[in-house]
Amino acid sequence: MQNKKIYDITIVGGGIVGAATAYKIQLKYPQLKILLIEKENHLADHQTGNNSGVIHSGLYYKPGSYKAKNCVDGRKQLVKFAQEHNIKHDVCGKVVAAVEESELPFMDKIFENGLANDTEGIEKITADQVKEIEPFVKSIGGIWVPCTGIIDYRGTTEKLAELVAQKQSESNIVLGEEVIEYEHGAETTEVITSKNKYITKYMIFCGGLQADRLARKDNVALKEKVVGFRGDYYDLTEQAKHKVKNLIYPVPNPDFPFLGVHFTRMVDGGIECGPNAVFTFKREGYRKTDFNVRDTFDALTYKGTWKLFFNNLGFATNEYRRAFSKKLFLKTLQRMIPELTMDDIKPGGAGVRAMLLNENGDTRDDFRIEYKDKSIHVLNAPSPAATACLAIGDAICEMADKQFNLN
Repeated sequence: MQNKKIYDITIVGGGIVGAATAYKIQLKYPQLKILLIEKENHLADHQTGNNSGVIHSGLYYKPGSYKAKNCVDGRKQLVKFAQEHNIKHDVCGKVVAAVEESELPFMDKIFENGLANDTEGIEKITADQVKEIEPFVKSIGGIWVPCTGIIDYRGTTEKLAELVAQKQSESNIVLGEEVIEYEHGAETTEVITSKNKYITKYMIFCGGLQADRLARKDNVALKEKVVGFRGDYYDLTEQAKHKVKNLIYPVPNPDFPFLGVHFTRMVDGGIECGPNAVFTFKREGYRKTDFNVRDTFDALTYKGTWKLFFNNLGFATNEYRRAFSKKLFLKTLQRMIPELTMDDIKPGGAGVRAMLLNENGDTRDDFRIEYKDKSIHVLNAPSPAATACLAIGDAICEMADKQFNLN
């Protein structure tokens, strides 16, 4: 064991937050030997690779929150990174369209949020101006958000990992190995995976959908649990793609913890419609029938899950009905684009979002990163974490600098 390479830092989780963290630490400390371990055979195989691919602006988040600050900072860094490394992206802008008078007060609120968060270039626009940008949208007005964009998050993650290996030849990216156990010693920690053992001085956990389990295994006193919510998408068919130019979002309902069904032009030219949001019986399950006994038991024996259900019973019922009904899904899409027909949409992909629920059924709406002994745990990093990844990487690097005494 003494002859094994000793890594300075081991990062568990090869999504975009894990890769960005490795990149930022390696950039600041090129001498460090960093190990990134991902259980899947590819990076970005879960939340990162199955989201809408949107570069978020910072419009929705409470001013002064970690989400707001990191989203705006991270967005600027992300666009610059994409330009420097030829990552597919397009800062194309989006419209947030109001369709009912009752939505206007909350549209005003998110507009004020945007101003407070220094979201560049946002402006309120009339229904006619919405139509100039998105000709098929029927609205009573909206917000134009020019700094929103689209990007290839898988490609970004792969480039970040590639740069880590380029910067330090003794750093390593390991795929297809699940971290099973870790045993802390006085000076080092032994990391046991499904295939190998590694020795490291410090650990950083960016486990996403498994964040709470990894934390508890490390004896972190965590009351909350991660509960997964699947989002299903439809794609526009070739005949209907002309009905969406870039990105179209509804005014989100303040009583519901998701942004609502929207339209997104992807970097490959396709148009995604969605997602809905339904409880999933498997944390990493992307099909409607996926089921895992442990995941289901964990979620349904936790009172926070039931509190969330009861607090959002009407929404939950509608989301489930829509998950199994193309007709109902289309009806939701027609709120903003009435001319869409059944022939215009076809089933697309799905993603699963990790939500850290407290015991009252409230979602931890801000990013949450904690330090314990020789480890840092990213406990909650939902959207806009992909947009904010490089800023989150900076924050973790700063924490590691302080707690691990890297200087």
